[in-house]
Amino acid sequence: MARADLSPGAAEPVSHWSDGPLAWRDRLLASATFRRWAQAFPLTRWIARRRAAAVFDLVAGFVYSQVLSACVQLRLFELLLADGPQTAAALAARCQLPLSATERLLRAAVALQLLQHRPHDRYGLGPLGAPLAGDAGLAAMVTHHAALYRDLAEPLALLRGSAREAALAAYWPYAGTDAPQALPPERLQAYSALMAASQPLVADQVLQAYPLDRHRRLLDVGGGNGAFAQRAAQSAPHLQVQVFDLPGVADAARQRFDEAGLSPRCRAIGGDFFQDPLPPGADLITLLRVVHDHDDARVLRLLRAIRQALVPGGCLLLAEPLAETPGAARMGDAYFGFYLLAMGRGEPRSERRLRELLREAGFERVQRLSTTLPLQASALLARSPVQGSDQES
Repeated sequence: MARADLSPGAAEPVSHWSDGPLAWRDRLLASATFRRWAQAFPLTRWIARRRAAAVFDLVAGFVYSQVLSACVQLRLFELLLADGPQTAAALAARCQLPLSATERLLRAAVALQLLQHRPHDRYGLGPLGAPLAGDAGLAAMVTHHAALYRDLAEPLALLRGSAREAALAAYWPYAGTDAPQALPPERLQAYSALMAASQPLVADQVLQAYPLDRHRRLLDVGGGNGAFAQRAAQSAPHLQVQVFDLPGVADAARQRFDEAGLSPRCRAIGGDFFQDPLPPGADLITLLRVVHDHDDARVLRLLRAIRQALVPGGCLLLAEPLAETPGAARMGDAYFGFYLLAMGRGEPRSERRLRELLREAGFERVQRLSTTLPLQASALLARSPVQGSDQES
């Protein structure tokens, strides 16, 4: 019988031996008296201060991100990389801001290590701002986050499915339709440009982790306007490359291949990879930042279609940021968890969950490839069976 304090249909609470010690710890950390003692006691002072700073960073995180956004919109990092350290007055004139506002922004950026105060009262790039100066993909993502922040303005409404804003869903138009092929090309341009700008973040990781010269034909499913396919073709001069994406996006990939002189061995094919058959005959298929945009049922359908399209013994290379990544756990379930919720489709997955889906789709010998920066992308390599490749799992 359900307890009186449980709502109808709620499960009975369960207990574990660790509940008591952890409850004692929680009460201790929640006690203002204990926190004052820990902040004053020499042996615990550094822990208390570090945790207080971490809590404050959570509270102030949106402000920090807006400081970063202002710097990116002003192209401040690129300016300082090109012209070297500048005074506040010089930057105010270049950015067309009042001097007092410029000084406020510069001090904030210095505090966040985006900028650095240099001799003669000048400002230069800081250790966190310098990488942004030369990375168009990161800058594009920072600018793009304005849509995400609008959707996150009312997080409870987002969680309850009653949010009034849908800026991110509008930005990724395929997320809100079951007929993406019907989308006009102009609806696809913004997200295709963002994917192309940010693709080097993943492409470098993938190509370092898995050289492509051992393969004959590559099919990049959901390959956008061909940014990764171009890099792949250039890294392996004998490789035949195909991109499969929505017709309006595939047109942009064809133009890219023409301009790069790669058309003799690079093709772009338009279609919906959930509705249309994939081009057969590839011995390597890549899925870069595609799987986490879709639910399990759709992912399983896609993985089975990929196994059917691969030659027997062919490989699937799947790369994207993974949940539960050591050293980058916040990226998975916190950042991508809410990003994909706002987008309206998809979920972050762990390596364990992806392995389960790959095995269920009939793949064998799944292995994790070592990438230099798992925060940006982790990679899994799976093989289709040498025999019985047309047999459903």
